[in-house]
Amino acid sequence: MTIAANTITKDEDRRTGSPLEVLLVFLRLGLTSFGGPIAHIGYFREEFVVRRRWLDEQAYADLVGLCQFLPGPASSQVGFSIGLMRAGYIGGLAAWIGFTLPSAIALVLFAYGAHALSGPTGIGLLHGLKLVAVAIVAQAVWGMARTLCPDRERASIALVAAMVILFSSSSTAQIAAIALGGIAGPWLCRGAPPPATGHISVPVSRTVSLLALSAFFLLLVGLPLMRGLGILQGITFFDAFYRSGALVFGGGHVVLPLLREAFVTPGWVSNDAFLTGYGAAQAVPGPLFTFAAYLGAIVQPSTYGIAGAALGLIGIFLPGMLILIGALPFWDTFRRRAGAQAVMRGVNAAVVGLLGAALYNPVWVSSVKTPGDFAIALIGFVLLTVWRAPPLLVVIVSAIGGIVLVQVVT
Repeated sequence: MTIAANTITKDEDRRTGSPLEVLLVFLRLGLTSFGGPIAHIGYFREEFVVRRRWLDEQAYADLVGLCQFLPGPASSQVGFSIGLMRAGYIGGLAAWIGFTLPSAIALVLFAYGAHALSGPTGIGLLHGLKLVAVAIVAQAVWGMARTLCPDRERASIALVAAMVILFSSSSTAQIAAIALGGIAGPWLCRGAPPPATGHISVPVSRTVSLLALSAFFLLLVGLPLMRGLGILQGITFFDAFYRSGALVFGGGHVVLPLLREAFVTPGWVSNDAFLTGYGAAQAVPGPLFTFAAYLGAIVQPSTYGIAGAALGLIGIFLPGMLILIGALPFWDTFRRRAGAQAVMRGVNAAVVGLLGAALYNPVWVSSVKTPGDFAIALIGFVLLTVWRAPPLLVVIVSAIGGIVLVQVVT
């Protein structure tokens, strides 16, 4: 397994490019990549392996494996890594900006315009977006459970994690559930496959790697301390985004319970506004993590607007990028350790339980109130899981269903 400069392509000219080139390619992907992180990885493969040949099939598979192993938004990490290998650190930044900006702008515009949706039609539309969240999260739980909890040991870890979340009101319950999964992994998930062989080499020095890891942990520990001192309200919000981004294992939808705990529980964002925005996030292309731009724009009591959206985006993406840069030079050694694989199996199983608990509360209890609500959510779930419909179609169907329900009731 190799990701190295001499395996990306055989042609020197193809191995290097400009940040502007990277920006334009990823901007187009950011405007057209619907369907969530798994679909994004498919779009990237078609664009960079098949069409442009910036890297080969094996190198791409290795890169995807690394990003799925780490916390953070896997598709955005893959995109950042491709930009990094193509045009250096500025290329990585260009890839992130191009892929992230379109959906972030769309969600900020929605944040500013959502309050204008009044009357039966507006109310029905917003309620339909909340029902989208039910279908999307249910699909995520179903798919992740089949992949990450295929045996009774990991299913049991998921169950215990869900119980911890459902029966605890503590703000540290989610962290505790993930930690318990990591502890149980070496005990219950020892049957990992043999570690992969090969070598991964990317343009990141060990010095830069250690600096990135140091920054990751320094912010993870230092931001709560600064938050406790009450220096700036913006630091409090940035810490909430950063902690959420640092703890996301297993896919973008896992950020839902983390952000909900960080922003709804303290009263910074209402539960209805949170779920409505989450539903709207399914209708835009690009990474689901741009939901943070919506939250940053509407957070209370101090409304930061555009600055808050930028704060949210940087805060939630930064930890995943730091730990990616930090892991790249050490990935070869780490991934060969069976113990590390077992820990991650336990963590991923706990993540399924975490998302399953979130499906019940707040998603289900806040959205499904009537048989009609359940019918719309069920239609969305079947469209996603059986018909393999794109999420945008499910958003449209649910929004129309929500409007129809309100018209019938009123």
